[in-house]
Amino acid sequence: MENFTFYSPTFFAFGKGTENQAGEYVKQFGGTKVLIHYGGGSVVRSGLLDRVKASLEKEGLEYVELGGVKPNPRSGLVYEGIDLCKKEEVDFILAVGGGSTIDSSKAIAAGVVYDGDFWDFYQGKTVEEALPIGTILTISAAGSEGSPDSVITKEEGMFKRGASGNALRPKFSILNPELTQTLPPYQTAAGATDIMAHLYERYLTNSTEVEVTDRLIEALLLTMKYEAPRVIADPNNYEARANIMWAGMMAHNHSCGVGRSQDWNSHVIEHELSALYDCAHGAGLAVTMPAVFRYVMNHDVMRFAQVAVRVWGCEMNFEHPEVTALEGIDAFQKFLISLGMPKNFDELGAKEEDIPKLVEVLCRGDGRDGTISGFVTLNEEDCKKIYQMMI
Repeated sequence: MENFTFYSPTFFAFGKGTENQAGEYVKQFGGTKVLIHYGGGSVVRSGLLDRVKASLEKEGLEYVELGGVKPNPRSGLVYEGIDLCKKEEVDFILAVGGGSTIDSSKAIAAGVVYDGDFWDFYQGKTVEEALPIGTILTISAAGSEGSPDSVITKEEGMFKRGASGNALRPKFSILNPELTQTLPPYQTAAGATDIMAHLYERYLTNSTEVEVTDRLIEALLLTMKYEAPRVIADPNNYEARANIMWAGMMAHNHSCGVGRSQDWNSHVIEHELSALYDCAHGAGLAVTMPAVFRYVMNHDVMRFAQVAVRVWGCEMNFEHPEVTALEGIDAFQKFLISLGMPKNFDELGAKEEDIPKLVEVLCRGDGRDGTISGFVTLNEEDCKKIYQMMI
């Protein structure tokens, strides 16, 4: 296990009706004038936005609104939010929605207190300071409600990149599983896939003797393996929703990643798909991960064999562990397909003729040097082959 520091100060309010306490928590964490940031649609139709406003008004808090967040959130709305917060002297941001809304809120929070372009943070600069953020989660997926991370798509060039810093960890997050019960099955499945991806990205490590975090990851994967089919079969299963919601937070608040190197190549490769085709991130990961795993498997075949046995119930073939490893990857892909996720480029809406463009933006775009690094360092030819494996 490697040396590490870990700081995770977010206050969580979990359970039914907790969104009605939003105003109390904003006041508790020092907010006086709030930007309510959200997408639109369901947050408005369900009455959630009205309940949030009523909660703020009850506490005597002023607020302004900025809706319009889209999946794969865009830089243009971030700039608009930064300008609005400065003009209205906002001192707290409340994200009402899923990972896209929370990520957009984090970008705004970082940009408001920064003299330069917020995109600097998405080119590698660590976020050291940001406005305080609270979240009200409406989909279990990204884990942004407990993480120090944010992903934004820059519209000029359509670069999808991430930023990080403990200043981006929410001060509080309200998690009411009931708010996820109206999600369509496809969105629920895409969210479950994203959660499992966050776990696999940490499982694929070059660090040794990391049994504690290995077992944490395996436990959460087993939870998703059990709960995801239950919630697809019965969208109103509160207990299944609750377990998935907390697993999503645990998968990405970094408690499973301490003391170990991590991968993230599947995420980086997928980001080009969701940036170009605007597909659901989880759906893109469902196509990307099996291809990446098969391509890099021989780098540490026993790591893939271990998860195959411990999570997917495969029998260990000690003479040919690659057989067990492949069985585990196949089992994982079949599981995602059973949830309703796509299995190839065609089902995702991606096109073979776009592969050169995908590789160019992935490996050379926005200042990259021709490689991406994680569990294995991949060059342009490697990435081309991985995209081709998705066809």
